[in-house]
Amino acid sequence: MCDKHIEELDDHHFLTNLETPLREDAFDLSVDEKVELIEEDFRKIMETLGMDLTDDSLKGTPKRVAKMFVKEIFGGLLPENKPGMSTFENKYNYNQMLVEKDIVVYSTCEHHFLPIVGRAHVAYISNGRVIGLSKMNRIVEYYAKRPQVQERLTMQIVKAMQEALGTDDVACIVDAKHLCVNSRGIKDIESSTVTAEYGGAFKEDENLRKEFLSYLNLKTTFNV
Repeated sequence: MCDKHIEELDDHHFLTNLETPLREDAFDLSVDEKVELIEEDFRKIMETLGMDLTDDSLKGTPKRVAKMFVKEIFGGLLPENKPGMSTFENKYNYNQMLVEKDIVVYSTCEHHFLPIVGRAHVAYISNGRVIGLSKMNRIVEYYAKRPQVQERLTMQIVKAMQEALGTDDVACIVDAKHLCVNSRGIKDIESSTVTAEYGGAFKEDENLRKEFLSYLNLKTTFNV
């Protein structure tokens, strides 16, 4: 792709695949090897920007950034970090919608490597299996912790839940602010982006979708 075409696509929000784009050799290097290489590369970036890396405040920054990239904010690229998907028999025969709302999303825009911050709301209807509530949060966190496009993130959450539960009846809505919009370019600090993915009954039944959306408006702030 030529530089001119890349510039034309600069602020367009698009994705190319449901799967995160990774090379075949993405896992050939160890975590420590990746940290070491990124540390060297980020040191060069800082030097190119004119930063004085002998300053006490800056000399540890390349290592800190490298460790943060590999082990923290992009930890969702490491297969070993994928949460266990164990489920349990629905012995109490709860056959209504279960909604986990306001799951915090911290992700990174893959176009500008700036933060995406928002909330995810996930729902499913059991077909005989249930999943621990904290696992739903961990699924969101795992797929958020990688360079992302919000549409892909929303679909990946639904797909992971469907595979874990053995049902298509899963839905997810993500409402997030993108700092590539809020802090650069148009610098619109008020707007947010909303994406939705509906599977199974949620896709087929408009009333079910409305019920899901109505739960998101419930005031559930408690003083504990």
